[in-house]
Amino acid sequence: MILGIGSDLVDIRRIERMISRFGGRFINRCFTEAEQEFCERRAARAAAYARRFAAKEACAKALGTGFAHGVFWRDIDIATRPGGQPTIRLTGGAAARLKAITPPGMQAAIDVSMTDEWPLAQAIVIIHVLPLVGQGELVAHRVLG
Repeated sequence: MILGIGSDLVDIRRIERMISRFGGRFINRCFTEAEQEFCERRAARAAAYARRFAAKEACAKALGTGFAHGVFWRDIDIATRPGGQPTIRLTGGAAARLKAITPPGMQAAIDVSMTDEWPLAQAIVIIHVLPLVGQGELVAHRVLG
């Protein structure tokens, strides 16, 4: 069962301007240390930040709150698995919101897709639930959160 879907489209040039104008204040407000380390190692640094910015926006929309009701930018961490697949880890208010919307006996899973094509970056997030089986064993192995 799908709990939420969110999508977002970001102009990479806008993110470049935000970084130029506000520097660390913008980056530290919106991105976790792990995200910053990842993006700073990229040749296309602004595009990497823009993809993550779009994914955070899409996730906040999928949670049904946007960045309100205790959900903050740094509560949504966009990570990359060793094979390159993006994944989302929630903490703080975002994790609390996910727990609140997850029905009893179910486990939430988050799927994210990110892309960019100059000058745009896009992300789509789908939050769905899977039934728990037996003693908390999950039906699928893709569960995140």
